[in-house]
Amino acid sequence: MPIFPLSGVLLLPGGKLPLNIFEPRYLAMISDALAGHRMIGMVQPVQPGGFAGDGLPSEDGRPKVHRVGCAGRITNFNETEDGRLMLVLSGVCRFDIVRELDLAQGGYRRVSSVFSPYRADLDHADDVVDLDRDRLMAALAAFFRGRQLSTDWDAVNKAADANLVTSLSMVLPFGPAEKQALLEASDSTARAKLLIAFLEMNAFGDPSDTPPSRKN
Repeated sequence: MPIFPLSGVLLLPGGKLPLNIFEPRYLAMISDALAGHRMIGMVQPVQPGGFAGDGLPSEDGRPKVHRVGCAGRITNFNETEDGRLMLVLSGVCRFDIVRELDLAQGGYRRVSSVFSPYRADLDHADDVVDLDRDRLMAALAAFFRGRQLSTDWDAVNKAADANLVTSLSMVLPFGPAEKQALLEASDSTARAKLLIAFLEMNAFGDPSDTPPSRKN
């Protein structure tokens, strides 16, 4: 499977990730994927000071990447006039990297991977989440206000718990180590607890900040 190493970018099963592709090797990767199974593995490079020793060693100087990534299927793409590709990856299942293979002819990286440890991703076992929604909303409001960010609260309030946890984990501006921890969470309930913890740790607003009430 081809991999796209990108720091600070998270794809989760059930999530949608827009990508802007312009480097020749990744244009070649997308072209090859579109001609075949349309699957790409999103992984993060190992960051200094983060998850020490957890990276996949490389023998040819290529940056190490984390062992756990998420495979996505290209579900939408458009080519721009200047030759870039705008595409959407739909998250399918996480995987463990077994070993890295030789570079593809187009110059992109490929790996041998296993999906069996994450079978629940395919079985949609995480569709039901044990979520403390009130705590999440309070932490989210404090996080946004502390960083002077805005959001569509109506859309947030209407989102189902599982979709909300997935979307927030992917789009919020957490660091690479936090993103990797969210990816590697055992299930959506564990991910929800991590998400709330990261929001509370990174919120600089008044603790009394509260989000708009959820509409029934």
